[in-house]
Amino acid sequence: MSDSGKVAITIVTFNSSAVIRQCIRYVSEQDYEHKEVVIVDNGSTDGTDSILREFEGRVRVVCNRENVGFAAGQNQAIGLSNAEWILALNPDVRLTPEFIRVLLLAAKTDPGIGSVCGKLLTMTPDFEIPVHPVIDSAGIYMTRNLRHLDRGSRLPDQGQYDQPEYVFGGTGAACLYRRRMIEEISIDGEFFDRDFFAYREDADVAWRAQLTGWTCLYTPHAVAYHVRRVLPSNRSSVPAVLNMHSVKNRWLLRIKNMTSGVYRRYWLPITVRDLTVIGGCLVSEWSSLPAFWLVLRNIRSTLAKRRAIMQRRRVGDDQMANWFSA
Repeated sequence: MSDSGKVAITIVTFNSSAVIRQCIRYVSEQDYEHKEVVIVDNGSTDGTDSILREFEGRVRVVCNRENVGFAAGQNQAIGLSNAEWILALNPDVRLTPEFIRVLLLAAKTDPGIGSVCGKLLTMTPDFEIPVHPVIDSAGIYMTRNLRHLDRGSRLPDQGQYDQPEYVFGGTGAACLYRRRMIEEISIDGEFFDRDFFAYREDADVAWRAQLTGWTCLYTPHAVAYHVRRVLPSNRSSVPAVLNMHSVKNRWLLRIKNMTSGVYRRYWLPITVRDLTVIGGCLVSEWSSLPAFWLVLRNIRSTLAKRRAIMQRRRVGDDQMANWFSA
């Protein structure tokens, strides 16, 4: 049984020495006391493990010998806690002191809320807050061609996202999840799909949650700051292996969660985007071509996961299609 009211802050690190000390500092300054911190380090080689040892007794740390990916690392951290609430947090996030408390207040307004996300604003890599606030994410949304994007990304914060509202899901950089939802939508004990390794795993969780009737609430009153290094506009500067996982996960995301009714509505923009992605890999991004082999290699297990998801589905195509109208 989960510990009622307790929040576990789960963090996965990989060569995060430049940011993890600051991240833990702001977590420790939260005005919500009933919490614990669980950190899984994925085989860092930059001294992250030495920094984590400074916090012995205050945080629980597990050090993997190799990088098993964000998804598997988060699953490890979640499994080490029995808290009622899980705040999945990136190490490059700076929380305001009331962040967790405000998220919980929003979550408790409706038992059908499975996750809550706040307003993330950009900050510099040294954790400095810009004079003029710029939005990093106000929740994620899905497009007709199956891209998932952060609402308001890189726009000046001018109050356009200052009202609470339901969104498709929260970015994995900082999102609060209800333990009961985690248990309900996990497959074979996995909340985040380890086959994704990194990127798009938050959209996969959000899609599964929506299919089973869980909602995600965005509250602008919970504010945090994030150093986002991966954007659609800087793809060429992203490590090739991460771009490859991004391509792979586009197909895994769809195979697992797409329903026939939603696909019939949006097959044309989906197909155009698919051809664009495939063409880009064939013409210029050859390092992403292994993505297609990995999809085929995992097809049986992915289809098994799809069957499990569809058996739990409680939401019809008309309602789901509304999330893909952007």
